[in-house]
Amino acid sequence: MTEVVALGEVMLRFDPGEGRISTARTFHVWEGGGEYNVARGLRRCFGRRTAVVTSLADNAVGRLVEDLILQGGVDTSLIRWVPDDGIGRSARNGLNFVERGFGIRGALGVSDRAHTAASQLSAGDVDWDAVFAAGVRWFHTGGIFAGLSDTTADLAEEAMTAARRHGVTVSYDPNYRPSLWAGRGGPERARETDLRLARHADVIVGALGMAGRHPGDARFGADEVPDALASVARLLPGAQVLATTLREVPSAGVNDWGSAAWSAKTGTVVGPSMPGLHVLDRIGSGDGFAAGLIHGLLADAPLARALAYGTALGALTMTTPGDVAMASLAEVEALIAGASAAVRR
Repeated sequence: MTEVVALGEVMLRFDPGEGRISTARTFHVWEGGGEYNVARGLRRCFGRRTAVVTSLADNAVGRLVEDLILQGGVDTSLIRWVPDDGIGRSARNGLNFVERGFGIRGALGVSDRAHTAASQLSAGDVDWDAVFAAGVRWFHTGGIFAGLSDTTADLAEEAMTAARRHGVTVSYDPNYRPSLWAGRGGPERARETDLRLARHADVIVGALGMAGRHPGDARFGADEVPDALASVARLLPGAQVLATTLREVPSAGVNDWGSAAWSAKTGTVVGPSMPGLHVLDRIGSGDGFAAGLIHGLLADAPLARALAYGTALGALTMTTPGDVAMASLAEVEALIAGASAAVRR
């Protein structure tokens, strides 16, 4: 039985390894997408049954994405397949070229996702009552999917409303991407959409993205986080949990990593602190955090423990290439318990 359903676009990621996109001769491919990555992390690390709702053009590239999703153990039965017209005139599959960065050179993402099948999803395309009547416990979506088009925001709202109607817990990650909103109202329009959708959510991941006047408007020091989360709680009185990663970036290869969360019962809770964390590939670490947090909340763990699961999986996600988490539950629990990087034989 599926426990968690995620709604979002799944793209094919092209990774030049230690090289540059502009000079690459070979790429490694991965699947990835902000909302999907959460479902995959929940499946592969924590063993929870998950499914993804998305749309793909039915051609060899789409089937490659499907095969990668299947390798991650995520149920593909809710994928909506769109006929391929041969050149992608009517619908296509999204591509994402990503450099990991090194030292003073930051990570770089170049997405090629206009007019994708997923961006054309709209309200009425999915029978949400049928999806949520089958015992689903949690629904997750976010601002990346909502930012693809006006119709995807409508579908996300329809899904969140249906999930609440069926007693399913709903989480939302604002996950602002400037490229999605360029020419479409910018950060102010993104904020309007986030507010519209986040009001349907029980749990907000990346909650600091809801503070300030618009996404990216403000950065918060560690001592300012409690007040910032409290301001988001006032903005979204229906939210039960607000959670956020805390990251400082001295270089692409070394990040200071931590987290915090708020609930009405606990107030602000600070997660494990991991200064000087060595990073191989930071893409997807926030999604790993979301997966660990959701696992903990599904297990009825105290908020501090759920936050520790998220912080640990997010950290371990940065130690492997690609968007998706590759850590095991044993590795997550060992890191929470203070394990070192010593060789295990």
